[in-house]
Amino acid sequence: MSKHFKRYTITSALPYANGAIHVGHLAGVYVPADIYARYLRSIGEEVVFIGGSDEHGVPITIKARQEGITPQEIVDRYHAIIEKSFAEFGISFDVYSRTSKAIHHQTAAGFFKKLYDDGKFIEKTTEQYYDEEAKQFLADRYITGTCPHCHNEGAYGDQCESCGTSLNAMDLINPKSVLSGNAPVLRETNHWYLPLDQYEKWLTEWIIEGHKEWKSNVYGQCKSWIDLGLQPRAVTRDLDWGVKVPLPDAEGKVLYVWFDAPIGYISATKEWAEKTGKDWEIFWKNDESKLVHFIGKDNIVFHCIIFPAMLKAEGSYILPENVPANEFLNLENDKISTSRNWAVWLHEYLDEFPNKQDVLRYALSANAPETKDNNFTWKDFQDRNNNELLAIFGNFINRTVVLAHKYFEGNVPEPTVWNDEDKAVIEELRLFPEKIGKSIENYRFREGLNEMMNLARLGNKYLTDQEPWKKFKTDIERTKTILNLSLQICANLSILCEPFLPFTSKKLCRILNMEPQTWKQAGDCNLLKTGHHLNEAEFLFEKIEDEAIENQVKKLQLCKD
Repeated sequence: MSKHFKRYTITSALPYANGAIHVGHLAGVYVPADIYARYLRSIGEEVVFIGGSDEHGVPITIKARQEGITPQEIVDRYHAIIEKSFAEFGISFDVYSRTSKAIHHQTAAGFFKKLYDDGKFIEKTTEQYYDEEAKQFLADRYITGTCPHCHNEGAYGDQCESCGTSLNAMDLINPKSVLSGNAPVLRETNHWYLPLDQYEKWLTEWIIEGHKEWKSNVYGQCKSWIDLGLQPRAVTRDLDWGVKVPLPDAEGKVLYVWFDAPIGYISATKEWAEKTGKDWEIFWKNDESKLVHFIGKDNIVFHCIIFPAMLKAEGSYILPENVPANEFLNLENDKISTSRNWAVWLHEYLDEFPNKQDVLRYALSANAPETKDNNFTWKDFQDRNNNELLAIFGNFINRTVVLAHKYFEGNVPEPTVWNDEDKAVIEELRLFPEKIGKSIENYRFREGLNEMMNLARLGNKYLTDQEPWKKFKTDIERTKTILNLSLQICANLSILCEPFLPFTSKKLCRILNMEPQTWKQAGDCNLLKTGHHLNEAEFLFEKIEDEAIENQVKKLQLCKD
């Protein structure tokens, strides 16, 4: 890291509380964010890792209307599912909040009012579609019609899901209100806008000139947006679900969800601070704090251009140092689609593969869409488990501990006879903490995971090459050294795998009968003292049979039939 920061503010995109979490969300946002947060804690940094449910916006009101219940009931249902799934999966949030909480409404309204009082908004009157029977203005998603591009008759006012074209409601042919089925009329309405065009020069300097180290997909998308020219963007809308606009002449208006959701990071930090007695402002308003946003590529513009412009306009907040957005993860060579149920849902996975959180974490990290869209397949998931976690990592740990019990009653033997091969392994082992750490610090999590597995490969090869089961009969002193060094590699793996495989790390510590260690202790070949007693060997991983995979593929196939 070029500059050392005193603390880290890590945010992860707020999942929308109208559905559960799927593998695309995990690979794109939450697993990499968790790896980063866990690593920073292990090296002794002060971290606040923020998550929460995004609970406002039109899709939630539509779902509530479809089900005949209130928007609050919808978000209560999905927030509970999401929060429980994250906790069971080991995503180590310091706080997981929600934007329907009073603390968020107060924070978001206060943020808007500060910008309003400082004259940072422009006010405009425009014509928008209005449903005379329902007596309300219509958000884009409440309008359907014929797409002017592909002539799909079920296009929405913001996008045609048939051809993928972004639309304006005014573009639709024969528009209809979703609420009444009637043709809407145009009516004047008043809103407040953030004049992004006024921040174009500053954003060019800050991003295009100042952050060339950002990932190419992030940097490129920002440059494209800025090159096209930025336009004022409405921060309020006519709706009854959301954060009320805190002005006397704004009845029936709420903050646009794109404006209030990122403020959710700040309100969640406030909530955490109230519970822990910490100072929230030092994480958001101090130059020695590093702000990093973990998001998917569909959120790049909001986190790199719009939210920074909001923070700049407010004047007292730090700006993100990095936004390491990932690309998308496809599923079985097809785009993940929640409407078609073409997804692997986290809560279902946790039920169907109990105690296999780390297998999914590993498969998603090894195949993370860091630079391009990638593909999750159940076959790859099975292969990663059986051929890598089980055959390399688990096999090495199990063989080493079993041999220590067989030959030395489960005690760490004293090394006495060293040779050049041992010394070469020790030298190589010492390099791993820095190699893995640098990969994580540079947001190259696949690379870091592979390096961690390279240490398991090193241990596995060393044990196989040295053949202590043969040497024990003729050279017990040499056997002691081989098993001591193998056990030290096991202990190092318990540290270096923790950001990636936290459940495995905990289990490995239990087998080795050791307390969890910090990153700074990794690379040491004396983590387990001579005579230290090990617990009995347990399998870290178990084989995933073809039948379990076939069941998952069949389950998906039902979505296509």
